[in-house]
Amino acid sequence: MADTAPYFENMAQAPKGGACHWIEVDDGVRVRVGHWPLEGARGSVLIFPGRTEYVEKYGPTAQACHGLNLAAAAIDWRGQGIADRLHNDPRAGHVGDFDDYQRDVRAYLEHVRSLGMPEPYYMLAHSMGGCIGLRALYKGLPVDAVAFTAPMWGIGLHPVLRPTAWVVGWTSQQLGLAHLYAPSTGPESYVASAPYEDNTLTTDPTMFTFMKDQVTERPDLQLGGPSIHWLREALVECNTLARMPSPDLSCLTFLGRQERIVHPRRILDRMAAWPNGTLQMIENAEHEVLMERPAVRALIFEQLADHFQPAEPNAQKLTS
Repeated sequence: MADTAPYFENMAQAPKGGACHWIEVDDGVRVRVGHWPLEGARGSVLIFPGRTEYVEKYGPTAQACHGLNLAAAAIDWRGQGIADRLHNDPRAGHVGDFDDYQRDVRAYLEHVRSLGMPEPYYMLAHSMGGCIGLRALYKGLPVDAVAFTAPMWGIGLHPVLRPTAWVVGWTSQQLGLAHLYAPSTGPESYVASAPYEDNTLTTDPTMFTFMKDQVTERPDLQLGGPSIHWLREALVECNTLARMPSPDLSCLTFLGRQERIVHPRRILDRMAAWPNGTLQMIENAEHEVLMERPAVRALIFEQLADHFQPAEPNAQKLTS
């Protein structure tokens, strides 16, 4: 059995009975997985968090999953939350190779199975987790349906800066500077330091305060900007995925009309070509649609109640 890991239940606003475990990935990196069991659950939701995120942030989402009679789990990806940080500066978002996140996915899946979390499994992936999750589908992640919120299928760089990002990424590799922060970023945590006014995350002041209070109470959860190396790896992965056909799997994607972090056009293009895929645009919403106003969250989970259903017996399954 995996070792018990810290779980900050008092600030998670999550269902009772949750717990966290340390999981050692096959390359020796230690990540943290949290789960919220539910007696009699009809399945389980595997939450794929975004960059800078951690288990406790998804407490309210787990609560909503329980309302759908689904158990839930979430992960601290390598390099964030209280999983192993991979940079000399622990505030720098960093990964050696973007495909390393797939190592975390495999360990995550093995762990939830070892816990006996009930199948079928469904994936709910946000932002960077949407990029990791899409790649996991191509590698055969055994889920019956998927949902994405503001998936990072492209990064929201200004058109003028996009060529510069590629040049900086390549040049930094040659000069040994890839460990530095990406331009215009630094060690400061956005949610810890940003004011509510004109923030890029949510239009709900209560949920903004919820997120800010978590990283203020537990500064070890904070993450600053990405390293130049992370940015280059992410751009390469997004471009590679953009050239691949959409999986033949039921998909529901939510995107706020006011999105300013990921690249909306990449999402629109992907969903227009996704067989059995639906894109739901959310009016007056920012990047964190799962942390939006109560009416928005209720709308999302009403739709997920219908969407997270077992696949038809003859539905085609993805293979590695």
